[in-house]
Amino acid sequence: MNFELKALSLANASKLVTDTLIVLISDQFQAAKDPLSALIAKALKAKDFSAKSGQMLQTYSSPGVSASKVVFLGIGSANPQDLKSAISTLIPSLKSSETKDICILSTDAGSAQSVQILLVALADGTYVYGTTKSKPTARSLRQVTLGLPNVSATLENAFKTTVGTIRGIELAKEWANRPANHATPSMLAKAAQALAKSAAISCEVLGPKEVAKLGMGSFMAVAQGSAEPLRFIVLKYQGGAKSEAPTVLVGKGITFDTGGISLKPAAEMDEMKFDMGGAASVLGVFQSLSLIKPKINVVGLIPACENMPDGLAVKPGDVVTSMSGQTIEILNTDAEGRLILCDALTYAERFKPKAVIDIATLTGACVIALGAIRSGMFATEDDLAQSLQKAGDDANDLCWRMPLDDAYSEALKSNFADVANVGGRAGGAITAAKFLHRFTKKYPWAHLDIAGTAWKGGAAKGATGRPVGLLVHYLLSQPTTPSKKSTPLKHAAKSAPQSTN
Repeated sequence: MNFELKALSLANASKLVTDTLIVLISDQFQAAKDPLSALIAKALKAKDFSAKSGQMLQTYSSPGVSASKVVFLGIGSANPQDLKSAISTLIPSLKSSETKDICILSTDAGSAQSVQILLVALADGTYVYGTTKSKPTARSLRQVTLGLPNVSATLENAFKTTVGTIRGIELAKEWANRPANHATPSMLAKAAQALAKSAAISCEVLGPKEVAKLGMGSFMAVAQGSAEPLRFIVLKYQGGAKSEAPTVLVGKGITFDTGGISLKPAAEMDEMKFDMGGAASVLGVFQSLSLIKPKINVVGLIPACENMPDGLAVKPGDVVTSMSGQTIEILNTDAEGRLILCDALTYAERFKPKAVIDIATLTGACVIALGAIRSGMFATEDDLAQSLQKAGDDANDLCWRMPLDDAYSEALKSNFADVANVGGRAGGAITAAKFLHRFTKKYPWAHLDIAGTAWKGGAAKGATGRPVGLLVHYLLSQPTTPSKKSTPLKHAAKSAPQSTN
């Protein structure tokens, strides 16, 4: 889908040739002397239409209007919720008519946030997955023009950023939606390597031998029950000065989670293909970075593997040694995400990062706590937490800060290792975060538990692409002053060649 931004008044829009002209009308609308204004004024006076969010009226072959179809769409007070609600009302008619070319015209001045909400909601509503269908249904909508009364430099920048973010969200959806046999660790690695075609992005992929050399015993333990070899993916975006410390994103890449020996129930186990939603979001962010081209440095780390229950699989009660040297008693093999993340978090130290954020479909407990509206957010520093909260609010990709009290670590005590990988049902999302916290002492750290927000179930089953929007907003909001303690981004393993095993 192509996007275009135009300076367009109601009078000029009357002459625009397009399949469908969609006019957004807020409760502040004031009619002018042009054909469209006259139509709107008549509809409002006859009470056939109102500016209430979601109210819609369609007209055809209207006098003085070049567009074959005109849709008046009420957006209420034009706040984020009203805008999203209005677009959701519009989507079914766009799909049923197979419209290819539309212009969305705002009669209000518009803002950076409204541009973002309109385009993201439209892209989300018209997204179609077809990779593994014999006769894929293509997205009918090909061209979207956004018309605003005036186009400032601020709005142009917001438009560019939003389009880049949409591309990232859709890449994240694509990989999360793919069945596990079409999204293996090796396939994820190839997707990451494809991103490295951008001049600012590089990619290194480590296989089992290189990971063993690094001492990632916890990561390896999860992967050992699968015939699919693990991959450790290292992406680097170098847009800022070499001396500037990077932000590191770590995405959980369990491409399918059976639960291992602690086998999950059969019902809805197919949805465990979404357990690499964190990894998909990292790929999506790098897609966005390649298009937006901000002057920052970002590293993406993706530990990718399957969690399977064969004869070689790790067993409840086994003790493994992580890259950090800490030993872990694996009481439940279905708490595997934290086991692959902890080694990636230790690996992140070598970049001397300004901050590390891990993204993971980690716990059902977070779904119980926050549902599907907000991602759970844990952070070691208030500034980091506040920046992530604001980024989520600005992107309409919401999160909520959860506690990290040291007392929660008591549940993770083990008689046979330094730490257990689970701490019981009570506060499960928090004890999972506290487990990860043990491996993050050398940098500011945040954890996003996206188990409730990464995908939808039921009739709407599919990936959401969250939290790509939140992460892109966060990264673009960060100051770019070089850190005196920072060093250029290191290669992942200079002595280890790329593995294809």
